[in-house]
Amino acid sequence: MNNHFTKAINFRHACKIFHENKAISEEKMHFILEAGRKSPSSFGMEGWKFLVITNNDLKAKLRPICWNQVQITSCSHLVVILAAIENVKPSSGIPAKRFSRRPLTQKQKDDYIKLYTNHLQKTLSSDDNIYHWTSKQTYIALANMMTAAAYIGIDSCPIEGFEKEKVEKVLGLDTNKWQLSVLVPFGYRKNKQSTQLRLPFEDVVEFIR
Repeated sequence: MNNHFTKAINFRHACKIFHENKAISEEKMHFILEAGRKSPSSFGMEGWKFLVITNNDLKAKLRPICWNQVQITSCSHLVVILAAIENVKPSSGIPAKRFSRRPLTQKQKDDYIKLYTNHLQKTLSSDDNIYHWTSKQTYIALANMMTAAAYIGIDSCPIEGFEKEKVEKVLGLDTNKWQLSVLVPFGYRKNKQSTQLRLPFEDVVEFIR
C-alpha cells in the first residue's frame, strides 16, 4: 500500500541543516502545531505547552546550551515542548476543568477525580515523578507534529541534546509549572536526504495470534 502518509514517513528524517533563509508560512506552521494540539494524552490532561521561537537572537542564545547543534539557529521555527507539572495536580483545579468538558454529573466528575488521584498516587507524589509522566506523553505530540510536517514537505529534527536547567533559565520558565521536555526545529532541508536505516519489518514486529 502506497499513499500520502507512507510518502510522508519515507520523506521524514532527522534534518541536520536547514535553509536559513527559507521560512515556513504561518498557515503551514499552524497545520503542524494543530497536529500536536490534537494529540492524545493520558486522562485527556493535555500536559504540554508549545513555545514557538522565531527570534534569531533567542535561538543564538539557546544554541550553545543545546550542544551547539546548527539546527537550532538554521531552522525556520524552533518549537520547545514543555511538560506540565502544576496543571496535572488535582489541587490545581485543572484536572476537574478537563473532566468538566464532558457532559458528566457532579457525582461522575467527583468519582473520576477520585479515580485519577488514586490511580496516579505515586506519579503525583513528586514533581520529578510528574515530569517523567508528562514528558513521556509530549513525545506523542512531537511525533504527530513531525509526521504532519513531513506530510506537507517540511523537515524536522527531534533534539534531546541540551542542558535542561540552562535552557529553562534562558526561557525564564517557572519549573514548578513547566519543565523542558524536548526541542524540535522545523524548516526546509539544505542538503539531500540521507538514506533511512531501519531494521527489517520481521525483526521489529511479532504477531501473537
